[in-house]
Amino acid sequence: MADTSPPAPGELELVREFVNTLDIDDADEGLGEPDDLRAWLAEHGLLAADQPVSPADLRQAIEVREALRLLLLANNGAPLDRDAVDRLNAAAKSAELAVRFGDEGAGTLAPVRSGFDGALGRLLAIVYGAMADGTWPRLKACAAHNCEWAFYDTSKNHSRTWCDMAVCGNREKARAYRERQRA
Repeated sequence: MADTSPPAPGELELVREFVNTLDIDDADEGLGEPDDLRAWLAEHGLLAADQPVSPADLRQAIEVREALRLLLLANNGAPLDRDAVDRLNAAAKSAELAVRFGDEGAGTLAPVRSGFDGALGRLLAIVYGAMADGTWPRLKACAAHNCEWAFYDTSKNHSRTWCDMAVCGNREKARAYRERQRA
């Protein structure tokens, strides 16, 4: 899918891009191999380019990505998936997230672990920061079941439902119209 939506603010854009490594509509998996994951994490400054990534790491990254997608669907009105929360808690535990204080005394959540666990932990720390600063509810997944693309809702009243009104919104309106005509 061509991404026409505005970026999420700051580092939250990394989370949006991570979720969008799977394009459901086009059946395009951006993380098909461990090397794809390593390259994506390195390109986004989350992992050293020479850091190894195993098939088990890839499976865990995809589990975390899909758990994040389920949270984004909940931001768009779907029920919260408790299994997704459990998967994210397990990843946070593996990363050993902890509060760290910088030179100016400001606290942030950061992974204690390095490598792959630390990279996933960094993404989860960004999610936590967005929850704390109030930007998280605006990061949503498209309500269209054949899409679920992550987008940042810039609408004034936070009511955007689809990633792209011209594509997913139109499809949904046409489907609803056909159903009304059948009835």
